[in-house]
Amino acid sequence: MVLAVAELLAMAPWFSASAVAPALVRVWHLTPATTAWLTISVQLGFVAGALVSAILTLADRLSARRLVACRLLTGAALAGVYPPGMKIAAGWFKESRGWAIGILVGALTLGSASPHLVRWAVSPHAWRIVLVVAALSALVGGLLVLLVPSDGPHAAPSPPFSLTAAPRILQDRAVALANLGYLGHMWELYAMWTWIAVFIAASEHARRGEDADVTALAALTTFAVVGSGAIGCWLGGKYADRLGRTLVTSVSMLVSGICALNVGLFYGAPLTALLPILLLWGISIVADSAQFSAAVSELAPREYVGTALTLQTSLGFLLTAATIYLLPTVAGVIGWRWSMSVLAIGPAVGVWAMLALRHRPEALRLAGGKR
Repeated sequence: MVLAVAELLAMAPWFSASAVAPALVRVWHLTPATTAWLTISVQLGFVAGALVSAILTLADRLSARRLVACRLLTGAALAGVYPPGMKIAAGWFKESRGWAIGILVGALTLGSASPHLVRWAVSPHAWRIVLVVAALSALVGGLLVLLVPSDGPHAAPSPPFSLTAAPRILQDRAVALANLGYLGHMWELYAMWTWIAVFIAASEHARRGEDADVTALAALTTFAVVGSGAIGCWLGGKYADRLGRTLVTSVSMLVSGICALNVGLFYGAPLTALLPILLLWGISIVADSAQFSAAVSELAPREYVGTALTLQTSLGFLLTAATIYLLPTVAGVIGWRWSMSVLAIGPAVGVWAMLALRHRPEALRLAGGKR
């Protein structure tokens, strides 16, 4: 629980800039492409930090508690929060690992949504408060994780340094399929989280007129949509441990992909009609996230679980930089109404990968033999 709260607080800066993007656009005269870079820069910082960590196997050679406590810098330092945090959860739980990592990712989801709640609570001109609250939250989270007593009874001993560890992990067929499923998931997730506030605002403007002030409403709705993913993480962890990771991830991506394809049908409709599909999307889009990580923690060599998780997340976040940049470009061509439909490509690929993994013998190592 302490680890989950620390993760929640530490992740607040991730979307803090996105939460105040409308204000920053006015103050700094940003273009849509430049606005996208407010989040892309964090993603690339995460990738850089994660790749260095993976190549040097830091997540396995250093105490994960100390690595998580280093979360003071946005971007690169996020690589010292998320993958090591999952490694700690894996070290404390064996039978209910999917549930434990699901709770952790649920905390990450709430932490990512929290800047939108702060943005709703303050004046549009007080955008600096959102950034300050996010920074202070991260500082408290970094200190709080020091209360975690150890890396857990199931943590593997620190392995010797090896430059061949990362290539060996990437060449494993079962791990590769789990990673491909994760990439399909990530194609959709962060682009949706980044631009859903803009989509909601555009939908409201289409209904009420361009002069309507919808900023606060969009912020509160975005918090509800992104934050609802915490429910999905809990449900995904609960049922993946019982029914199998490949099944739960496939169903989750199928539902989220359908939402991406159909949310345009409700564009411009009253929020009472749009919100239900957005909440279903918010729940399903991240319900599978922890299960890809849990699968890799079960399929990768035990001594390099931290490195395997770091590699997985670095590849995933590198992909998100492309989709975050792509979405407003697509919207500029076809409009925001149907722009979200391109995100369904990722879940389609992800479902194929997880069903392929389901039929491999290595899948019996997942969640106590439940594929």
